[in-house]
Amino acid sequence: MSMTVSGEKVVDVAIMGGGLAGLLLARQLKMTKPELEIVMFERKVEPGYKVGESTVEIAANYLIRKQKLSRYLYINQLPKNSLRFFFDSKERDGELHELSEIGVYHMPPIPSFQLDRNRLELDLRKMTLELGVDLQIPATVRDFELSNDGGRHSVTVLRDGETTTYRCKWIVDAAGRANLIAKRLDLRLPAPEHKIVSSWARGANVTDMDAWPNEEFHARARYTCRTLSTNHFCYPGLWIWFIPLSNDLISLGIVQDRSLWKPAQATREGFMAFLREHKAPRQLLEKAELVDIGAFHQLAYRTKKFWDGGQRWATIGESGAFPDPFYSPGSDYISIEADCLTDMITRDFAGEDILERSELMNDFIKFRYEATLLLYAGLYCTFGSYELFREKCFFDCANYYNLWVESFVKDEHLDPKQLRYMLRRKDYVLEAMKNFNHFYRSAAHEMQAKGTYWRGNLGNYVLNGAQAFGVPPQLGLPRTNKDTNDKTELIFNKAREGVLKLLANEDPTPFRNGPDPFVPLGQLASREPLERFMGSTDLRTLEPMPPTPVPLVASVSPAE
Repeated sequence: MSMTVSGEKVVDVAIMGGGLAGLLLARQLKMTKPELEIVMFERKVEPGYKVGESTVEIAANYLIRKQKLSRYLYINQLPKNSLRFFFDSKERDGELHELSEIGVYHMPPIPSFQLDRNRLELDLRKMTLELGVDLQIPATVRDFELSNDGGRHSVTVLRDGETTTYRCKWIVDAAGRANLIAKRLDLRLPAPEHKIVSSWARGANVTDMDAWPNEEFHARARYTCRTLSTNHFCYPGLWIWFIPLSNDLISLGIVQDRSLWKPAQATREGFMAFLREHKAPRQLLEKAELVDIGAFHQLAYRTKKFWDGGQRWATIGESGAFPDPFYSPGSDYISIEADCLTDMITRDFAGEDILERSELMNDFIKFRYEATLLLYAGLYCTFGSYELFREKCFFDCANYYNLWVESFVKDEHLDPKQLRYMLRRKDYVLEAMKNFNHFYRSAAHEMQAKGTYWRGNLGNYVLNGAQAFGVPPQLGLPRTNKDTNDKTELIFNKAREGVLKLLANEDPTPFRNGPDPFVPLGQLASREPLERFMGSTDLRTLEPMPPTPVPLVASVSPAE
């Protein structure tokens, strides 16, 4: 139990917010260093419905490997059957079985899950209590003071009509978009280059996609369970999600470029009316009823700093930053951040100097955020074309597995030597991402102008996981930095060649059959004019990506 000194309670770690991020951090800290005195404050007795149900491979690996939740997840939550994307006619009138599709015809070899967040958070509360975390529910944080001299912070909490002040060595903001610490320290920044809006709901009586009355539809996916996928219905400037939950409800959502948004879509009637403008989603919603609804009028934002090991404060999850929900990165960020914070906090309590480690990890998370944002900013224009998005999807996912998943499963985010190596290449990676961002945006505009944008949207399918997403067959096994760079160069060239062949009305599937030269990785990541390696004068019609409003990562010299 925490001790009381002069009317105040003294603890090691105070966590403001008891949602997924805070609970996972508290549990990992206690599992790693049981003697830590941890108090957590959460104002809601019932967690309630939250979006962010879909995990991808980093989060799943973290939950299984670091949180030891494998048995729990497979018994109490749903396995995920990969990502799945559907593409419609320009008139949005295609039957479900007619839509072009990107997905898999088998359960993926690397596990991931569809989470009922309400159930998971209730269960995590019990788990953290059993480990000895002082979980204060309901409790409202009235105020907090951050020490700037290395002393203890204070948190003033109202519970059961009484006010108590807690003094803590570490203070963590896990309160989500309230951004308690970020706002107090003036750290929160907008993401003006990525203005997106979302509304979402849980639906009852949604038609089971796997009961759809078309045998050919099921046979081409080898009768794998499409319902268990994170299903995206993709259109220019927007996408619609269907995600299964373990309570027999379906999570439904709209994410849309703000310029296309109508406020009525945040109401029950307007939400359903908008979904029913699209024939395939409408067919799945004929008998559906909404249980609840929510909305955010701006999803993406960033922060100047995620944590400070010297001052011993931290943000985690959405209390720091959020890029976009399209590839479900939210739980990945929570996983990486919880792992980094556990490493830092436990080392600090063991008497180690963590200043350099804290700065490296902070810069790494900012680098990850900036790279992730470049997958989405300005690129909602690519979502409505099966042919174009097929190429972009491979680029995005193959790089995710090759660069980020490989690194995480080897715990490189906890190794200062590896962090320095990755940060030396930060500018190099971001320049490549900006180049490809411009490339895909330009290709979308060119296809729209030529009238080829929609031509592949009905009757085409990529259902082989390796072909669609580029999953490495030897994930997690030893490899050199050269192996990683060679794989990156191959992915970049395949992505580049696929789009150029697509624009030239050639079949992009056979890689390296054309006369186009193999472009070195360094040139694809250069700041030289794009036309030198993008191969089309038409692709120079857009202005380059605008610079980031503020530097997110301290300047690091590029690798030699």
